[in-house]
Formats: sequence, C-alpha cells, structure tokens
Amino acid sequence: MLLETIRKENDIKAIPKDQLHYLADEIRDFLIESISETGGHLASNLGAVELTIALHYVYDLPKDKLIWDVGHQSYTHKILTGRKDEFATLRQFGGISGFPKRKESTCDCFNTGHSSTSLSAGIGFVKAREILKEDYSVVSVIGDGSLTGGMAYEAMNNASSLKSNFTMVLNDNKMSIAENIGGISTLLNNIRTAEPYINLKTGIESRLNKSDLGERIANRLRSTKNSIKQMLVSGKLFENMGITYLGPIDGHNIEQMIHVFEQAKKLDHSVIIHVLTEKGRGYQPAQRHPRRFHGTGPFDVKTGSPKVKKEKADYTDVFGASMKRLGASNEKIVAVTAAMPDGTGLSGFAMKYPERFCDVGIAEEHAVTFCAALAAEGLRPVFAVYSSFLQRGYDQIIHDVCMQRLPVVFAIDRAGIVGQDGETHQGVFDLSYLSMIPEMTVLAPKNKWELHDMLKYAVAFDGPIAIRYPRGTAYDGLQDFRAPVEYGKSEVLYLEKEVALLAVGSMVPVALQVKKALNAKGIPCTVVNVRFVKPMDETLFVELAKNHRLFVTMEDNAAAGGFGERFRNMLDQAGISVPTEIVAIPDAFVEHGKPDVLYRELGMDAKSVTERIRKRL
Repeated sequence: MLLETIRKENDIKAIPKDQLHYLADEIRDFLIESISETGGHLASNLGAVELTIALHYVYDLPKDKLIWDVGHQSYTHKILTGRKDEFATLRQFGGISGFPKRKESTCDCFNTGHSSTSLSAGIGFVKAREILKEDYSVVSVIGDGSLTGGMAYEAMNNASSLKSNFTMVLNDNKMSIAENIGGISTLLNNIRTAEPYINLKTGIESRLNKSDLGERIANRLRSTKNSIKQMLVSGKLFENMGITYLGPIDGHNIEQMIHVFEQAKKLDHSVIIHVLTEKGRGYQPAQRHPRRFHGTGPFDVKTGSPKVKKEKADYTDVFGASMKRLGASNEKIVAVTAAMPDGTGLSGFAMKYPERFCDVGIAEEHAVTFCAALAAEGLRPVFAVYSSFLQRGYDQIIHDVCMQRLPVVFAIDRAGIVGQDGETHQGVFDLSYLSMIPEMTVLAPKNKWELHDMLKYAVAFDGPIAIRYPRGTAYDGLQDFRAPVEYGKSEVLYLEKEVALLAVGSMVPVALQVKKALNAKGIPCTVVNVRFVKPMDETLFVELAKNHRLFVTMEDNAAAGGFGERFRNMLDQAGISVPTEIVAIPDAFVEHGKPDVLYRELGMDAKSVTERIRKRL
C-alpha cells in the first residue's frame, strides 16, 4: 500500500505522479473507516484529498507555510505529515485535534478553527518572509463558504499590494456547512459555468503544452486569454483587485493541480487558484448528505447511519421547536443565522416562515448590526449563533445593539464545554464578555422547559437580551419547578442552610448531585437556579447570607469576569463576609475531549465539587 510508505512530511514526493490517484483512494478508505469509529469532519475532508496531495507534492513542509482556513478539512494533511497512526485518538482527550495545531506538528504553521482567517495569516507570513529575508512559499487554502466572511476581503485588499509571491487556493465546493448564499456564491457559480471559456482555455492549453514551440505560443497568448476571460466570465472580482486568477480547475485532477501550483510559485505577486471539489467525494452517503456528514459522530460505514441514535431532544431541537411555535403567534419575530440553519435548529422555522428567515453567511459582525436595524424598525430579531462564533460580533453588540438599547435576542448555542472540537469551539467566555456590557440582560435555562419560557420572555423583552444554552441532550428533570420568568429573579429549588449552591444553567443538574452527596454526609444544602446572570438577584442572595456559611457558585464559563467573580464582588460591596467558592473554568484554554472527561479534569464534576466543599468547610 502506498499509504504505508508515508511516515513523515515530504515522503509523498517519492511516489510517481501517475500513482498518486491510488494514494487518494487509499486515504479516502482510511478516512471513512477511521472517522466511522471516532466521529469527526468527514464530508469536507473527503472533498479535499486530491487537493491536499497536490499541495504536499509541490511544496516542502515545514519550510513552506500551508495554512488551512477553518482547518476542518486538514485530516489528509495530518496523514501526509506522519500522524496517520494517531487517528484512533482523533478529537479524544490527549489525542490529536480535528484542526491544525502548532503544538502537534511543525507542519501546522498556524492554528485555525474559525472561518475566514487564512488569507490574513498568509499575508503575515509573507511579510515576515520579506522582513527576515528568507526564502519559502506561503499558501493559504480558503473555502468558498469562508469567502462570505468580511475578513477575507480585508486580506485580499491587502494581498493585492504584495510585491512577492503569495498563493491563495479557493476550494470551491458550493458549500460551507449549509448551502452557500449571496453574491459571492453567484459570482463563483458564474465562473464555474462559463463553459465557452473553460472549454477554449482547456483545449488550447492541452494542445500547445505538448511542444516547446507551443508553450512559447501559449505564453504569448496570455494577454489574449485574459481578454477572452474578461468577456466570458462575469464579475472578475479577483483580477479587478490586482490578483492573478487561475482556474477554475478540477480539484480532483492531481496532475493538473500540480502543474498549476508549480506555475503559481513562479509569480512575483498574489495569485488565487480556483479549484472545484465535491464535498463527500468517494462515499455515497456523504455525497448525498454533505450537511449531515459535515461533522458526524461514529457511524456504520455500509449504511451511513449513526451508531448511537439520538433518543431525546437536544437544546438545539428545543430552541428550534420553540421558534416555530412563537413564530406562529408573533409575526414580528425574524430568525437570523450566520450560515448555520441546521446547527442552530432554524431549518424548521426557515421552511415554515421563509420570508422571516435570514441566512447572512459566515458573517457574524454583519449579522449583529443587521439585527440591530431590524429591531430599530420594530421587528424582533433572534440571532441564533454558537457561543464561540458570537465573539466575532462583540464590537457590534456594544455599539450597534446595546448603546441603542435595541431589542435583539441572542440565542447562544454551544455555550460552555462543547467537547471534541476543542479550544476554538469551547463556549466558555460568553457570560464574561456579555455581562460587562451595559443594558445587556443574560439568562441561562436549567432544563428544556425553561429554555422555551425564557425565549418567550426574551422576544417580548424591551432591550438587548441573551439566552445561553449548552450542546447536547436537553435536561428534562425538575419539570415540576417552572416558576414564571421574572426580570432579575432566581429560582430557589431547595432551601436548607449551611451551604448555598448557586448554579447557572447546565450546572443545575450537577448541583443536584452535589446536594445529594452533601446531604448523605449530614451537610444541609440549598440549591438555587440562578436564571438571571445579569442582573443578578441581589435581594435573594443577601437574604441567603444570613443563614449560610458558604456560597458555591457553579458555571461552565471562564472564572475571569464570570458570574462567580461578579457575585463575590456584590457581596464585598454589600459588606457581607460569607466566603464564596467559585466553580468555573480556570484561566486556560480547554482542549478537546468528551465533555464528561473535561469536566472531571477541570474539577467541575459532582464528585470534585463535593470534595472541594468538604475541604472548605
């Protein structure tokens, strides 16, 4: 097997060009078998196999710099740089990441995990190369979905002024996670389907390149070719910016890509190479359902069916169902997503109320300001977004929403520990970065019923408001505890004395386990469902201080700036001396792994919290 000959970077160069398509087949088979056991990003990786092979064949890693936008398509890159034998640990605690990581390999020159960053990083490497007077190539790979992010255009504007080589590879598979939308998608589709130009270009080049004379003629015809391209291909965005455009080319034709990459290396300015690939290529279920196989759990290879069937609704399902119900009774509700209609649970709303559903592409900053304007006109926008993705829109939250006190609802999915996607996706900062903004109200539900009640409350609320909820199965306990949602009021679930557990959202079930363990040791324990992280229920907490000798705050958020720190500060200002134990994420980025493993490692599982309390007492 050819794959067995690759033990480290650049080993691929020993394989004859005419054998590389066999290597691609072996890699696909390996990826399908491996990801069927561990889960991971399948469709995007299957589509990028030949592209990655061609890049590794032409460029010398780690000397040359290869940057992957998002990085969820970098599995073949990991295999070709000596990490194949570690794939059984993919996305597991202590194993290899599903994204490029500098600490993993010198061939991963830049950490990625979010969209539209690779071009900016690439330009930085080019500038560093010039300053340090070094000699290496820089290649940034970016998907057509990532081109909906404004940061990519800021970078292209900068790239157009470069005076040395920089290669941008546009991996065009017509999708990000969902189908691409907007003007960029239309532009690329026009380029893809300009058959007169494609046929003419391919026919002329294939014939002329067969001889030295023909190659010289081909060089002389470049200006003519560019004129033809300008006529036949509409919207020449890239070349109008001063960036040489090559393509579109077949992203599954390895030899053709090798030839183009080698030519691109010779240019003394920025070039963008447009390659067409197919997401999920080589595996029928992923080809038919690329959205479902974008990020998948373990599955049966023969059928493509998940090995673990979802028996209960998750929080995303609950949110989606609630949006449909509320949309029926309130025609002012508008649902907004940034290229994540499935991931945020809004697909059902989109089908039922298409005129009130807006997918703005991978453009969180734009989404926030867009929502602000909708709210200014009297509508009730609900922006459904992952916690770690909302970080991109922070400036807009402050300036465009909160300063104007506009009623935008932020439905923050994947809050807290999300698990196997790792540092870039853990939603552990939202309570901190939202709570410090004036006029912002922040809630967290304890179970699936409370999420619905909070969303109903939020769409009627007169001001900016955020509801954060975790990834995974929606907690369905405490169904008899359903007090009405009142502004700034927490919910006392069990009132005793000695120890008061103040739990935020998904930490409520953990607090119940801690209470049970403490009660078994003869320690009375109060449990409070915080509900409102901001404003907090100061009246209740001051009252509890009278007959409790220890407060324990519990949140799956960074300790710095989180609920616990703000609670302790509130006690200090009130002159209350009851000590507070803060259970939260320490001052560190949380790596990938299954959530239960991560909570245990962080000392945030019920057993660890119980031990901390016993020692404190």
